[in-house]
Amino acid sequence: MADSENGLHVNRRSLLTGAAGFLGAAALPMAAAQAAQAAPAEAAAKRRYPPNWPEPEPYGLADTRLDLWPREDNSFILPLELRPRDEALGRVWMRDTYVNCFVVNGRPVYVATGTTRVPGLEAAAPWNDGIFVWVSPSLRGPWRLADTTGIRPGAEKGKVWSPEFVGENRPGRTVVAPWQEYWTDDRFGKRGEAWAPEVHYFRGKWYIVACMGDHSQKVGSFMLVSEGGVEGPYRLVEGNLDKPFGESFIGGPAFIKPGAYHHIDGSLYAEGDDAWLVLHNHLYAKFRDDMEDIVPTTDLPTFQQVPYAPEPYLEGAYVFKHGGKYYLLHAAWNRSSTDPDGTTRYAYATPGAGRVQYQYDAVVAVADSFEGPYSRRWTAGVGAGHNNFFADRSGQVWATFFRNPNFGYWSDPSRIGDAAVAGVVRVEWTGPEGNRLYVQRRNHGHTVND
Repeated sequence: MADSENGLHVNRRSLLTGAAGFLGAAALPMAAAQAAQAAPAEAAAKRRYPPNWPEPEPYGLADTRLDLWPREDNSFILPLELRPRDEALGRVWMRDTYVNCFVVNGRPVYVATGTTRVPGLEAAAPWNDGIFVWVSPSLRGPWRLADTTGIRPGAEKGKVWSPEFVGENRPGRTVVAPWQEYWTDDRFGKRGEAWAPEVHYFRGKWYIVACMGDHSQKVGSFMLVSEGGVEGPYRLVEGNLDKPFGESFIGGPAFIKPGAYHHIDGSLYAEGDDAWLVLHNHLYAKFRDDMEDIVPTTDLPTFQQVPYAPEPYLEGAYVFKHGGKYYLLHAAWNRSSTDPDGTTRYAYATPGAGRVQYQYDAVVAVADSFEGPYSRRWTAGVGAGHNNFFADRSGQVWATFFRNPNFGYWSDPSRIGDAAVAGVVRVEWTGPEGNRLYVQRRNHGHTVND
């Protein structure tokens, strides 16, 4: 912090010039004493914040210390209301967990969502049945499925959008676009899934930003707007009637149809009356004032970042503002390899011989403005990739995590039973000088039970 906020200003020039020289000289011992008293106060103010950790060198190495893992003392699994499909497992199977807290009519409303799977499938592909939402008055619960029974009596509670709802389309109101409908082929059979949904409350309306995944007719990000409450009913915004946001490009697995791949993992960042779409590949776009589409542009702008060398594939881009700073999150695979001296190297590296996927980490950078330039990235959470940061009703910052079940540490048969969870972990801020957010490290704050 600036001296004007924390300490005493002593103007030595006024003390030592002119006829006041003698008085100034006499005042010097007093000023020194006052400064000595102020120094412990400044030091105490700095001690209120945990320290930054030195960055591993060279840039791109991962910090794998257990302090940066979600643990029993800093995290917990949300007690989400179970659906019939969840009863055998005893909890909700979820990837890309998203949680947030909004104030609606003066009261906090917590929302949770994520990528889920249908009964009978081990993954959320090659198809799933859409987006479920849970709500709660507090982070600890009770977490209830959004009450959709008034919209679709007899249908599964909590399901706010699905390709199944194509029959609800009406002239001038599209719920499911043609490119979002299920389809079939000889290789996968039934195809089409919704990924990585986020729920947002902006200007008194509920929005969901999500992505049609790799097995869909078109792959990319889209947005829904509610015509009621958080439970819906939702419809598709005008900008996604024909395609996902942005333009198509070559990308994704080889089985994706040519021209079908667009930018995935869409997120929404809002500040004041303005909102932006945040996409993977370092892209963003401003929404139109009516929120029905993004502002048209020849090329989507990119965040000013400090890339790794070489830059690996990054997912789950998300922007969060805290302490007057902007934090840009990405999910990056931390790959382990063996150095010539026999030690293990952990780095955010591109795929290659001898490089094994270890943890799906959350890496973060900080900036003074939304666009950047952003600082060098640091490891904010081990195994906490494809997450979001949010503040609870008291202002405490949390992050989500889900433990990737497909590859790496949590895919091991001995751990797979604890993967794909709706987890939240407390986050600590290193203050206005450090300006970093980390998963709460041991001995640097309160326990999760506080």
